[in-house]
Amino acid sequence: MLTTVVIFIGVIVGLILAHEFGHFITAKAFRVKVTEFGVGFPPRILGRKWGETLYSLNAIPLGGFTKMAGEDDPSAPRSLAGKPPGIRLLVLSAGSLMNFLAPLALLTIAFMIPHNIVVGEVLVTEVAPNSPAAMAGIEDGNTILSINDKPVSNIGDLQRYIQLNLGKGTEITVEHSDSTIESVSLVPRWRPPEGQGAIGVTVKTIDAIIVRHSEPVWRAVPLAISAYAENFVLFKNGILSMLIGSTPLQVVGPVGIAQITGEVAKAGLSPLLEFVAFLSINLGLINLFPLPALDGGRIVFVLIEKARRGKRVSPKAQGLVHLIGFALLIGVMIAITYSDITRILSGEGLIP
Repeated sequence: MLTTVVIFIGVIVGLILAHEFGHFITAKAFRVKVTEFGVGFPPRILGRKWGETLYSLNAIPLGGFTKMAGEDDPSAPRSLAGKPPGIRLLVLSAGSLMNFLAPLALLTIAFMIPHNIVVGEVLVTEVAPNSPAAMAGIEDGNTILSINDKPVSNIGDLQRYIQLNLGKGTEITVEHSDSTIESVSLVPRWRPPEGQGAIGVTVKTIDAIIVRHSEPVWRAVPLAISAYAENFVLFKNGILSMLIGSTPLQVVGPVGIAQITGEVAKAGLSPLLEFVAFLSINLGLINLFPLPALDGGRIVFVLIEKARRGKRVSPKAQGLVHLIGFALLIGVMIAITYSDITRILSGEGLIP
């Protein structure tokens, strides 16, 4: 339990530092006064001032902030609000930009670190009638070799490649029981019948062995770029699946993320880095949502100003909207945290 908490806090602090450093460095670059750079939320544990900026460590390690002069008031000296709209948009979006850049490094390191992978044959044990697999000619006893020319070595590979191709024409290469090899085309379903899955097969891995593997840097970089792009697709498909009701809506807060982090960390450093990369992308995207108190909410006010040809929403109105939004955000986080704790105490998990 203690190890999980320590790893979780380390992950959260790392992601926050990357995000807030994006705001910090762009603000400094455009001579916006940064009054405080804080890790965690108050109350403050300690702080030290260098130059014009107070660097603080705060008691609640679930967030962070870069406090800039005049965020909503253009009359303040060297204020953010006093800068042209383009600069403000850059400063406000720079946190998410850092969260989008960090996973490239994390994934590259994850591929370079020696890690265990399961290698075996993915055998089809059952094909649902009238499913995409059945209509394509896949049969019980077939071995799935590749999907869109990407080799399938375990069930995890199969699940990932199918989720990446929901609703799209997909080529699956199988080996029949008579050793003949065939490539078939099908379209994984967004809304499959319960218990069937997107293509309608039940599979198991046979003759599995665990292989210790690592990649040299010249292979790790392109693999990281590919995995990075796939994470965006998985995020998009996951959101769409929840919106159309094909997968249950499951929202987790800090407690839930801590639980997942602890479970992933048991598999080793490489899987943990991959998970942190996915978290970083999620954090970057969520912060761009046009909601009050998030970066996206502040960006909306800048865009409104541009649409109104320089006429600003009053600082008082902006402050009130962000205050109400922050209060609602805290309320939602409390409700999600309560749900996470209740789920854990009841013995339910998030990772099968």
